[in-house]
Amino acid sequence: MTAAVFFGCAMLAFGPPLALFLFTVADDAVKIILLIASSFFWLVSHLLTSAIWLIVKASTSDPAAYLSIGVIISVLLQETFRFLLYLVLKRAEKGLKKLTEDENHVLLENKNVLAYVAGLGYGLVSGAFSLVNLLADSTGPGTVGLHNEAKDFFIVSSAFTLAFILLHTGWSVLFFRFLDTRNYLGVAYVVLSHLAVSLVIFIDFFSEQRTLQKCYPLEE
Repeated sequence: MTAAVFFGCAMLAFGPPLALFLFTVADDAVKIILLIASSFFWLVSHLLTSAIWLIVKASTSDPAAYLSIGVIISVLLQETFRFLLYLVLKRAEKGLKKLTEDENHVLLENKNVLAYVAGLGYGLVSGAFSLVNLLADSTGPGTVGLHNEAKDFFIVSSAFTLAFILLHTGWSVLFFRFLDTRNYLGVAYVVLSHLAVSLVIFIDFFSEQRTLQKCYPLEE
């Protein structure tokens, strides 16, 4: 049963993104390099978020306080590094032309493709970090639901991870497009929508069941 949960949740979360990678990225070395580079930018933002979160957690014992602050800081840092990635790619356009040896390469001809690949890399590494521990726990021992916890905890978490991977892809396309057209209201929309979706987790935290707190106690 635990193996079925593991593989089912893993394929739910990473099946569609993996298909996108195989059919739209894997056949182009430049796209793979770009995807890895965008993943690195997300990892740096996550490293900084973790350092700040540890400081915040040490200063308060209220889980709601340090979790909400951590989410807000995480979103702002991710969007900051998305902007830095955009700037780096803009400066690297000449290098990309030399690397591809073809100015009509799809990445240079269609900027939306470049943003899509960058967003997919952002989303994949984000999804991996958010779900890998849950997948490890899904292999057992034990099963969620034995003590009146929500039985759908793993599958909902996997669906939420899939949604975030796809959202990161879309957000990058919109973010890059808005920056190219100097539409700063659009940029603000991307940041605020990212923040709004991230704060959805607190609907569960403040609900009567508190599924997350039951499955993964926040206080020792």
